[in-house]
Amino acid sequence: MRALVFDRASDARAAQRAVATEPDTMFLAGGTNLVDLMKLGVHRPDRLIDITTLELDAIEHQPDGSALIGATVRNSALAADPEIRERFPAVSQALLSGASGQLRNMATTAGNLLQRTRCVYFQDTTKPCNKREAGSGCSAIDGAHRDLALLGTSAYCVASHPSDLAVALAALDARVQLVRADGTADTLGSLDALYREPGDDPSRDTTLEPGDLITAVELPAPPAGARMAYRKVRDRWSYAFALVSVAALVVADEDGRLREIRISLGGVGSRPWRARRAEALLAGARPDPGGSTVRAAVLAEFDGARALPDNAFKADLAADTAAALVCDLLWP
Repeated sequence: MRALVFDRASDARAAQRAVATEPDTMFLAGGTNLVDLMKLGVHRPDRLIDITTLELDAIEHQPDGSALIGATVRNSALAADPEIRERFPAVSQALLSGASGQLRNMATTAGNLLQRTRCVYFQDTTKPCNKREAGSGCSAIDGAHRDLALLGTSAYCVASHPSDLAVALAALDARVQLVRADGTADTLGSLDALYREPGDDPSRDTTLEPGDLITAVELPAPPAGARMAYRKVRDRWSYAFALVSVAALVVADEDGRLREIRISLGGVGSRPWRARRAEALLAGARPDPGGSTVRAAVLAEFDGARALPDNAFKADLAADTAAALVCDLLWP
């Protein structure tokens, strides 16, 4: 049996210094992902520092319509918040489509964003995995990859990002507040700035350095007249990760012309995938009620995809799901 030190943080800076300087020390919040990975032997920390004792668990609604969500706000509390449900329904829908009620009661906002892939080879320490052990190889490319990514992947890793919440936040232009390991406050201008693609070093999922601590997520006020929603396609109705998911926000003129559209995709990318090419193609367009305009634009997002034999179907599935969702928002 391995010894494990468990501490409760009383001071954020001390906790950050420990994680920054002690290689086998990690932050712990809800633990719904980390503890599983410890049981599997993927993560083997010597020391855990519980940060739920820090005051990072508030949801603050601002007069301008924006919201500030603390890093340790539980997923269940965020999904049930009346103002989140009213003004940011895609956030609530994404959270309620993920995990189970018991897990949502434990999981936290920042932990949800930082959860690691559910690729079976990453979780199986007997199999080669570049994300777990650099240079060992990617078993998924020639193995079981139906559930994995085709956007933002590389010859070293095709793992998909599992978060539902992050997909919704990406479509809402969320910003991440953090305190760097040296104590400097910082705000990442988009979720894209939080995540990194695997390249030739899949071991790092994010741009965070050891000791960096997410403190909150900012949700800007939605544009006037915006409609938004989140939709998830999965193999079974509950407790399953997305084959494909879509978060969309639309603002349309009376004649049906899109004044603004944002689309974010889940289940298809190495990170929550903001479909900026599709958005550019749809900007100012007047989509048809049958969805072909939106479908074509989302398919164009996959022009540079690295599809594998068993997950190539996801491009069509994502395009169909996005088209149906956007049409439902435009013609409720």
